[in-house]
Amino acid sequence: GLAIALRDPIVNVAGWLFIAARQPFSIGDRVQIGDVAGDVVDVGIWTFSLLEIGNWVNDDQSTGRIIHLPNGVVFSKAIASYTQGFDHIWNEIGVTVTFESDWQKARTVLTEIVWAHSAGAEDAMQEQLKNTAPKYMVHYTHLTPIVWVTVVDIGVRLDIRYLCPARRRRSSASQIWSDVLTRFSGEPGIDFAYPTQRFFDARAEAKPGM
Repeated sequence: GLAIALRDPIVNVAGWLFIAARQPFSIGDRVQIGDVAGDVVDVGIWTFSLLEIGNWVNDDQSTGRIIHLPNGVVFSKAIASYTQGFDHIWNEIGVTVTFESDWQKARTVLTEIVWAHSAGAEDAMQEQLKNTAPKYMVHYTHLTPIVWVTVVDIGVRLDIRYLCPARRRRSSASQIWSDVLTRFSGEPGIDFAYPTQRFFDARAEAKPGM
């Protein structure tokens, strides 16, 4: 009965020993454990504490709440680290243009924008990966940004994929979007797509011979 009553405290102490020995995270790391994500601000014998991000706040921004979790959750929940070893994460921004738009020009514009925001960061990221690879076997062939092309029901979607610091996902996306809106406003052949309804006249709009 005593063993059953003390089960949780014993598991929490075992979790603390695991955190100290294996170091799945340390103070200052950004992690997600189960449905809870945040920056680790304290690790004790019984619990560890996170400064919460996300929840009702978008794009990994802080909510201001401190979340206390029992150490034993490290044995039952998956631990995702944003910053351990390599403090950059892949982020994607989807931009959809109409079928009538010059999507190739749009792709060129987006590529220029994301490359301008990523300039000079590749060497530092390569150095981090070089130090991280022996322990975690993290290998990326390409660290440079890219724009992927996909066709969706309302137009041509161009997905900007790029690496950014884990704590700057929202600010980097905001800067990129600001540049996209500015550049697209000066391109008469590019229009953003959005859900709409239209009627198609095959005789007037179809390709010749169809």
